[in-house]
Order: sequence, then structure tokens, then C-alpha cells
Amino acid sequence: MTGPGVVPADVLPLTYNDPRRGLLYGVAMSDAGVSNPDPLSRHYLPRDISDRVAFRLTKFLRLLADTFFAKRYGHRAVILETVAGVPGMVGGMLRHMRSLRRMEPDHGWIHTLLEEAENERMHLMTFVKIAQPNWFERLLILVAQGVFFFSFLLLYIVSSRTAHRLVGYFEEEAVYSYTEYLHEIDRGSQPNVPAPQIAIDYWNLPADARLRDVVIAVRADEAGHRDVNHGFADVLAGRQQTATALNGEPGSEHGQPASDSRAP
Repeated sequence: MTGPGVVPADVLPLTYNDPRRGLLYGVAMSDAGVSNPDPLSRHYLPRDISDRVAFRLTKFLRLLADTFFAKRYGHRAVILETVAGVPGMVGGMLRHMRSLRRMEPDHGWIHTLLEEAENERMHLMTFVKIAQPNWFERLLILVAQGVFFFSFLLLYIVSSRTAHRLVGYFEEEAVYSYTEYLHEIDRGSQPNVPAPQIAIDYWNLPADARLRDVVIAVRADEAGHRDVNHGFADVLAGRQQTATALNGEPGSEHGQPASDSRAP
């Protein structure tokens, strides 16, 4: 049995650029991998108040990040990746408790969310080696992670659908930011240093891989997170995921009843 929220036992685990991830919610995502020529091509148009809240909050936080970090992309990645590892862990934890409480299967959501959290943690471990954060940035990490953890926990309890949509928009911005990072590397504005060994081991990169290769791999991961979280939000809203960049219009409805997005 396949369809929204149902994952066959032989599908898990998958990497984030595996097109079979579409089975999580019945939508193909074959353009989410490293070979995607335009990873910016996917954008989910806000369709209701929940989407608009998530979208506007994302744009506000993006403005803050742009103001604080400017073009210090390595340091930006360190701070933001320590926050990016929170949603998957919070969502996975709450859905785990929900599965125990209701004594029913979770159809792969827990595994996927925890895998996302681990993937974001490895992004952080990689950029720590590259950017070498100072004491102030480490303090900022503690504050940002603490505030975001409790804020996202509350949001997920109140509306898990909005929480997943928020993460989807976060990841859209992450894809855009890493694309900007690539452009700076290609222009020579950012040094294309050798890839740290932890990145070579994690993504199976060539031994002579450079920072540019790492950024491409990380961007592909973020594109996967984007599609998965927008898909989860659509499942909770009872509709199919929409990738709107090609036609600029929302897709069709699933035709199935919306589930309770307030229940994690």
C-alpha cells in the first residue's frame, strides 16, 4: 500500500536526494538531487492563513540573517544549521509519543524526521571545520537553539501542519543561500578550500573534493528537506504537494479529507 503518509517497508531508509522519497506522500521528487540543474525551481505558493504565517515568518527571519551575516556564508551556515537540526528532532519526538499514545504505526514519518535532524547535524559538523566559530558565535548558538527549540515545540503542538510548512519555507531559503554561496565561490569571493574529511566520508566525496563540492551536496540535502516538509504539510492539510515554479499556479486538490493539523 502506498499513498500520502504511507511508506512501504522496503523503501526506508533513503537518502535525501533519492526520488523514491516521493512515496512518503505520493508525489515524485526526482528533481531534488545534486543533478538538478536548477534547485531554485521549486517554490510553494502560500494558499491559506497557515501558509502565509509560515511564509511571512520565514521572510522576516531571512531578513535578520541577511542583516547579521551579510556574505559570511560559512559562519551563517554554522549558526543556522544548529537551528536547522531542531525541527526534525522535535517532530520525530512528538510523533513518536503520538504513536505510543495511540498505539498505531507512524508510516515512516518518525524515521524520516529523525534522519533529517541527523543530516542537519552533519551539516553543522562540516561547517564548524570550515568556519571555526568564535566564542561569540558559540554563545549565539546556545541562545538561538534554546529559543527556537521551545518556540518550534509549541508550534508543532498547536499546528504540526504550520510547523512543517515553516520548515519547508526555511529550506527554500537554505537552497537559495547555498546557491549564493556557490556563486561567491565561483567568483573567487570565497576561498574554495579543501573539503574537511568529515564531509568526504559522509557524502562519499572524492579525496580531493573542495568546498564547492560540499556546498552542492548540502544544497541537495536542503532541497530534499524542502520537498519532504512541504509534502508532510500537504498531507496534514489533506491535499497533494504543489511544486509551482514551472507554471506559477497551485496544483489540484487531493480530494481527501483534511486531517487534524493541531495534533502532532
